[in-house]
Amino acid sequence: MATNVNAEALKEAPIPEAIEKQAASKQTVDPYNVQGEVGEDGVVKAIDYNKLVEEFGTKKIDQALLDRLERVTGKQPHRFLRRGIVFSHRDLELILDRYEKGEPFFLYTGRGPSSDSVHVGHTIPFEFTKWLQDTFDVPLVIMMTDDEKYLFSDKRTIEEVEGYCSNNAKDIIAVGFDPNKTFIFSDFQFMGGAFYKNVVRLSKHITLNQARAIFGFNDSTNIGRIHFGSIQGASSWASSFPHIFGEDESKTVAIPCLIPCAIDQDPYFRMTRDVSARLKYKNTNTSYAKPALIHSRFLDALQGPGTKMSASIDESAIFMRDTPNQIKNKINKYAYSGGKVTVEEHREKGGDTSVDVAFQYLRFFLEDDEELEKIRVAYESGEMLTGELKAICIKELQTYVAAFQERRAKVDDEAVRLFMETRPLKWNGNPRAPIVVPQVQNGDGEAAAEGGDGKLTKNQLKKLEKQKQIEAKKAQKAKEKEEKDKGDDQA
Repeated sequence: MATNVNAEALKEAPIPEAIEKQAASKQTVDPYNVQGEVGEDGVVKAIDYNKLVEEFGTKKIDQALLDRLERVTGKQPHRFLRRGIVFSHRDLELILDRYEKGEPFFLYTGRGPSSDSVHVGHTIPFEFTKWLQDTFDVPLVIMMTDDEKYLFSDKRTIEEVEGYCSNNAKDIIAVGFDPNKTFIFSDFQFMGGAFYKNVVRLSKHITLNQARAIFGFNDSTNIGRIHFGSIQGASSWASSFPHIFGEDESKTVAIPCLIPCAIDQDPYFRMTRDVSARLKYKNTNTSYAKPALIHSRFLDALQGPGTKMSASIDESAIFMRDTPNQIKNKINKYAYSGGKVTVEEHREKGGDTSVDVAFQYLRFFLEDDEELEKIRVAYESGEMLTGELKAICIKELQTYVAAFQERRAKVDDEAVRLFMETRPLKWNGNPRAPIVVPQVQNGDGEAAAEGGDGKLTKNQLKKLEKQKQIEAKKAQKAKEKEEKDKGDDQA
């Protein structure tokens, strides 16, 4: 671990204490390791998210921000927001400012293809991202980091991760994204052109010492891993996608993105935000837009608090390919319980919902707030037993997974090709604000989005002409009525 770090260059990338000291007793949360603090008794504690907010320098999502989000969008916040599952952010207020003004931004998230099937924990950021896309009506780019999964594994082959990439793309599509607004890309396939230029721009401003300090690399780390942060970071710049936002970089470099992700991915973008603030477009005063982030908690593994579901450990997770019977058996056999040892003690003292896996899963997947509260009260009072709580959880997960599997069965190779085709996207943004987004032409010469250069696009001209026709008809009817009324008066 390097100790000589250029702190001034890492204003937004402080070294997390867990990475710096690597103390076994402290919690560790970074892109490669997630584990709660281990107490003196050897028991793993739940992740302390308040501590992460302090260490990472993020902001909590408070009620005032939720109220503003609802006021600006006209929609009730997603249950993940209402329940503090999505709990932290960087510059979400600025994204809401842009939405109110009709100024452009986009969504960016990703998936590291490491298994044939995603688990329920993987669906959380994608389900929330879909809600954001539906709510804001903005373009979305989804990065498949097949290169990362090859670089960070000693066993996987390129061919293996390419196969996972195709399957996982189908899983992501099955969440229900709009193909008109969504571009999914593989790093192996998309690398080059404007994207690679931005990768190089970003990488030039990150030193080896900084990469070591942020990610914990050492002298044995392969250079591909060290370089990968610049690839993930460059995807947060709109100018990496000229087929979506246009080729005028003087405008596109200023378009920010909002990244919904788990909190462990934050170090990549702290680094990117720092470089963005220092990087100017062609020696002008125009800085590259800092990516905004909105962070989610982890869905605990079946084994309980302080753990994270793993795609490589079947007993740790509910997979989206699992049958109803497999879901039932996993919850009954492996799900950590917050109940007491005996029925008598549980009836007297009640269960602990803060550590009970079945209840925590219901916090993520049960939509009804009132029903969730009833379950919490019943379990904590001792009225509801662990077996009863698990039965409710099993039913909810079986319904959630079955609905996903039904959608997934309809996703074929043609759908994957459509989502991964390099093409213009179509979106509208805030319907209550003027739209100001770069114009990209498709093959028919029609705008994929409204223009931001002060000129009216074809869609705007059509709307204006239609409005003129309506006003002309109204004026003609008013004139005819006036003449008719005069004629009646003369008669």
